[in-house]
Amino acid sequence: MTWHVLGIGSLGSLWAMRLARAGLPVHLLLRDPQRLAAYHQAGGLTLVEQGQAQRLELPAETLDAPTPIQRLLVACKAYDAEAAVAALLPRLAPGAELVLLQNGLGSQDAVAARAPQARCILASSTEGAFRDGDFRVVFAGHGFTWLGDPHATAAPSWLDELERAGIPHGWTPDILSRLWRKLALNCAINPLTVLNDCRNGGLVEHPAQVQQLCAELAELLQLCGQPAAAEGLHDEVGRVIQATAANYSSMYQDVAAKRRTEIGYLLGYACAAAERHRLVLPHLQALLRRLQGHLAERGLPLD
Repeated sequence: MTWHVLGIGSLGSLWAMRLARAGLPVHLLLRDPQRLAAYHQAGGLTLVEQGQAQRLELPAETLDAPTPIQRLLVACKAYDAEAAVAALLPRLAPGAELVLLQNGLGSQDAVAARAPQARCILASSTEGAFRDGDFRVVFAGHGFTWLGDPHATAAPSWLDELERAGIPHGWTPDILSRLWRKLALNCAINPLTVLNDCRNGGLVEHPAQVQQLCAELAELLQLCGQPAAAEGLHDEVGRVIQATAANYSSMYQDVAAKRRTEIGYLLGYACAAAERHRLVLPHLQALLRRLQGHLAERGLPLD
């Protein structure tokens, strides 16, 4: 069965290249004829791995192509996911499967509501990749991708295709716990790197801020019914800061490049959840206000 890939950014390109190299059929979905022409002009997708560049010209088409879609990897930004899937609704075959590879929380529910006829499989990945040019991605670090379906425990039959493609993965009935944990890690690290203008490792100079945020995030996770995601959060944040000390966070990179951030699906989502539960988290809420002020000064969206 063909893998249709929506969102040719870092992770979307990484998955597409590895699936195609394993001999699996992959079709890229590009938003309009101009992007499709630019893709062909570039000669395809390029993956740089351990300093070696490989280019493949995978089949590509626009969103309004007529062919039906049975399996769709949604790898675009969280704020684009719902509208992009909505544009593809006429093409989704009965019982289509959508693999949602978005940061944070909120976009998954929006997509599922838009496409009730499809099965939505949620994913949480720690793989490292970044774009260093149009249709060109650098594989920056091996990680792991958890997949799961909050509404059905049975794993899909195609997981062996990920094995063939060399995509490290696991199936979990508790994918929401994984997504909440990753959201908490991002909330404790990314905004502070932006506001302190530092790499991840620079946060060792701000231990009190990190500790205060972790305490409040753990309280929020407990109240949201995610005790496993709350366990040992501060220790894991410390390990991530040390392990990725030389890296700039994704939010830092977005702000530096004057791109829209995913604040609404990370820190904004956490603060909204706290408000729904009437939970006062002063440090987290002050961080959101400071970050929104920082974005406003740079003319970037606040959601």
